[in-house]
Amino acid sequence: MASVFGLISRVRKSFNPPEAKPLPDSKPLKFGVLGAAAIAPSALIAPAKSHPEAVVYAVAARSKDRATTYARKHGIEMVFGGPNGYQELIDDPEIDAIYNALPNGLHYEWTMKALAAGKHVLLEKPASNTAEETRKMFELAETKGLVLLEATHYRFHPVALRVKAIIESGELGAVKSTSTTMTVPSGTMKADDIRFNYGLGGGALMDMGRMIFTQMQPCTLMNNLLSDYTINAMRYFAGADPTSILSVEHELRTPQIDRKTVAKFALPGSITSTIVCDLSVPPTFKLIPAMLNFNAHIECERGEIKVTNYLIPTQYHSITVTAGGKSRVEKAYTFPDLGEPWWTTYRYQLEAFVNKVKGRKPHTWISKEDSIKNMEVIESVYAKSGLGSRPKSDYVPPN
Repeated sequence: MASVFGLISRVRKSFNPPEAKPLPDSKPLKFGVLGAAAIAPSALIAPAKSHPEAVVYAVAARSKDRATTYARKHGIEMVFGGPNGYQELIDDPEIDAIYNALPNGLHYEWTMKALAAGKHVLLEKPASNTAEETRKMFELAETKGLVLLEATHYRFHPVALRVKAIIESGELGAVKSTSTTMTVPSGTMKADDIRFNYGLGGGALMDMGRMIFTQMQPCTLMNNLLSDYTINAMRYFAGADPTSILSVEHELRTPQIDRKTVAKFALPGSITSTIVCDLSVPPTFKLIPAMLNFNAHIECERGEIKVTNYLIPTQYHSITVTAGGKSRVEKAYTFPDLGEPWWTTYRYQLEAFVNKVKGRKPHTWISKEDSIKNMEVIESVYAKSGLGSRPKSDYVPPN
């Protein structure tokens, strides 16, 4: 019964977080949101309400009317819209940081423009359509002395770090294999969803490897789905990068867009890994809807770890550790000195981002090298399959 009450309390507070009072001795970080995106309320707007040093100050959309409606709904002060709306938001001197929630294919152009304008950037994943673009963005951020973070939000939650700590403790011996899965039932997305748009960087591998969930909606509803997550989780839990791709299988939505990808990798130390991403799992027997699957399985020399729902663990999760014929189940909602049980992955991510910008040490971080390598692996899978990388941006930054 206690676990049921805990679930209700976590979900209620994650949907409606308590508002934090500004700190008297610290100016809040003002965010501008590029794109009136459905993911922003859960990824930034709600988390910022409970953070004493973060404010969502402005939003820009191609349509001024849409931006205005969005701002009213979410209590955002400034609105920019029309053909120059994105640039006008970036140029606003009141804004300290940009949240780039635009489609994948627009990440490079508008992140480069934001960095050029001296803004820190919280960038939705995948960072861009190619590793080359990702590298250039981080190089510009370093040159300008700015913070750029690819928003792989699950990595900031206690669940991911606890699983990593168990692996690194040596309790189970060396990792031998991993399996990371992200699948959602058919009908979750409409046929014209941008994730099926090649020109905007669509495809299951791009999206399901970095699946984004709306944690502010009822826990069974997915709002925005994007796949570098499975590859990122594979690399994170294995503690290594692939040395080769053993096999790739796709089920295609169009000649260039993968609806489903299954790939197998070889990693150092004789580790083998499998990823499964599916944007539209058909119903069993054409009647029974498929279930969401955001799980990971790590097999080690002396045991195994099964992780249920590492993507949105605030609502529910389990870490099952088996060794020597005995099993234990762990939960991880907070760190010893950080967080509340209702904090979402996005709230922990915002905590780290603000600390980094403020010059404080974050509880964890995702490095430039990590983001670049993740995109390299995604591109290598597409190359192996013959589908090829998603189209790179035609934007050319000024010298």
